[in-house]
Amino acid sequence: MNIGNYAADLARAVAFLSRIPMPSFAFADFNGKLDRASRAFPAAGIVIALLPALVLLVMLGLRADRLMSAFAALAVQAALTGALHEDGLADCADGLGGGRDRDHALSIMKDSRIGTYGAIALILSFALRAAGLAAVAREAPPMAAALAIPAIACISRAALVWHWHRLPAAKPDGVAAAAGQPGEGAMHMALATACLFAALLLWPSLGLLPLVCALLACGLSAMVFTRIVRRKLTGHTGDTLGATQQISEIAAFCALAMAF
Repeated sequence: MNIGNYAADLARAVAFLSRIPMPSFAFADFNGKLDRASRAFPAAGIVIALLPALVLLVMLGLRADRLMSAFAALAVQAALTGALHEDGLADCADGLGGGRDRDHALSIMKDSRIGTYGAIALILSFALRAAGLAAVAREAPPMAAALAIPAIACISRAALVWHWHRLPAAKPDGVAAAAGQPGEGAMHMALATACLFAALLLWPSLGLLPLVCALLACGLSAMVFTRIVRRKLTGHTGDTLGATQQISEIAAFCALAMAF
């Protein structure tokens, strides 16, 4: 693996997945395609999650309420990403929940207004993730709980890449279609690096069982959601990518909390 190319891919992935400014040299020969850069999505998830993890660590160190600390960390993470994935989750919930058929669902998902399904999905997303993270913080030292944020951010973005690879574009003129599609090699590298990084972050601090539970929950939830999207929409969109990240992150936090 060429380190220079991977660093450029990481910068592009962080820029695509967040509002964090990246150096201009990484985009010198960028053609707008993210098919190769998707291999760095798990590492980008770690970069994005560093500040939220620090917020949680500091607040727990100051003996703040664990649930409040978890919500604060998730709020910082949403601010860093521009709520990119949350927006996809809300749009998917509205489209899949209220769409009569494929075309109707896609038209709902394209609408920027949020509906009842989307609002409920966002409430449940923040509530379940915060509750799961707070439960981890009650059972584990502050540093171990803080490390769970980048670990799960990492594996949930690998799930996003897998979903992206497995399905064709639902709309040929959509944002996801214009960004390309991860190849087999990029998808495998994303999954392998995500498992490695997650093991390094979670195993020493929380143990093997929580790590395995988080990985299994993340993978199974992504597989189930991908199957639903294939049946309902026949392909992926930018919204389904964001929803995959959110759903797999929710599942991983809940599994991690229940593994103690």
